[in-house]
Amino acid sequence: MLHPVVLSGGSGTRLWPLSRKNQPKQFLALVGERSLYQETVLRAAALPDAQAPITVCSDDHRFMVGEQLQAISVDSGGILLEPAPRNTAPAIALAALHAVARDADATLLVMPADHLIEDEAAFRDAVAKAKVLAHEGWLVAFGIEPDYPETGYGYIRRGAALGEAGYRIDRFVEKPDLATAEGYLAEGGYAWNSGMFLFSAARYLEELGRHAPGILAAAREAYARASSDLDFTRVDEAAFKASPSDSIDYAVMEKTDRAAVVPVSCGWSDIGSWSSLWSVAERDANGNRHEGDVISVDTKDSLVRASERRLVATIGVEDLVIVDTPDATLVARKDRVQDVKAVVDALNAAGRTEHLSHRKVYRPWGSYDSIGVGPRFQVKRIVVKPGAALSLQKHAHRAEHWIVVSGVAEVTCDDRVFDVHENQSTYIPLGAVHRLRNRGTEPVELIEVQSGSYLGEDDIVRLEDVYGRS
Repeated sequence: MLHPVVLSGGSGTRLWPLSRKNQPKQFLALVGERSLYQETVLRAAALPDAQAPITVCSDDHRFMVGEQLQAISVDSGGILLEPAPRNTAPAIALAALHAVARDADATLLVMPADHLIEDEAAFRDAVAKAKVLAHEGWLVAFGIEPDYPETGYGYIRRGAALGEAGYRIDRFVEKPDLATAEGYLAEGGYAWNSGMFLFSAARYLEELGRHAPGILAAAREAYARASSDLDFTRVDEAAFKASPSDSIDYAVMEKTDRAAVVPVSCGWSDIGSWSSLWSVAERDANGNRHEGDVISVDTKDSLVRASERRLVATIGVEDLVIVDTPDATLVARKDRVQDVKAVVDALNAAGRTEHLSHRKVYRPWGSYDSIGVGPRFQVKRIVVKPGAALSLQKHAHRAEHWIVVSGVAEVTCDDRVFDVHENQSTYIPLGAVHRLRNRGTEPVELIEVQSGSYLGEDDIVRLEDVYGRS
């Protein structure tokens, strides 16, 4: 059976300010109404014999993965939580161990969660060819037929043909300079390395043990010591952190003598920058991509994305990327957007948080939006989903005032449990043990005013939590 494996790592830097560490690009609807992660999962689900997808993600993103699967009515074949980033080879090892525990003959289709594929028929055809090679013991990479001399991707040079399905891999080459990339296109026989693979799970583990035994040993130990946490599989932290951090290319594909490539032209993009998103998006007659409330006058070949809260207007500009969010705005030339990481690094060095989270933060119980902040106070708009509850908790440095805007909130405050209705309010003293719950069928919306000497999110002592965070 075919077991799709979706690798959902990433630090959320390349599409800042829309993408953040706590909400990276795979969970955003960048092209269409669904997120890149959801599109990847649905693409895999449409393949013949495809089983429920296995997702490998960080602990911080586990609830987003679960909620996005639920939103598209796709069952999970397992959500494996990485305690720390260790690159693709260890992550795929965890997925392979998970798959063979359920299906000794499992075939893995490995896909990054944040890629775009426009021609799904061509992709399905390439998967069918790769399955033929995988059944013969080959480890197959998908190589994207290049249509311009891209310097931001690694390349694969193909060798001898393997029937009609694909080719041996002659060698992998690192990201080239422009002149070298132009030479690759002129020579032919080169493809972009897509980061997608297909192979037998058992064969991958065998080759990993041969060429990177330290990674396999760490993955086996981490998976053997795994524990269940709600719908998630939490692998052992110490064992996994002991693994070397290597890509599948370096750990296995460049070293095995059974590496193959299936070339494919399927409208693929890794959406690695704002300029690449502009290039694959629908544009108007002036070459502009507008999203949100945008007015452009004498503007050409630009991407302008407005937040839901305000208008963005441009006059007499071209080749720009303008991305507005409630707490940050990016203005850059399209040919400089690869340098957005320098902004993220500067934010990190300054101890700021705009690279970590949006002003609106999603939680398993709902969301909160920090709508005002000042010395010793903070104001949040909180939405609690029907049937959801925040943890039973207390704070050491702040008190809270809650004003219910809509719905009925059940409030626990020390030994009292009571309802607070629309247009009513209550006070949570500093140090009080409290909880907010929505027992209704509609969302509860409230305004929370915090006051105190310290208002950070880490001033929470969780005593009970239905989401396993206590």
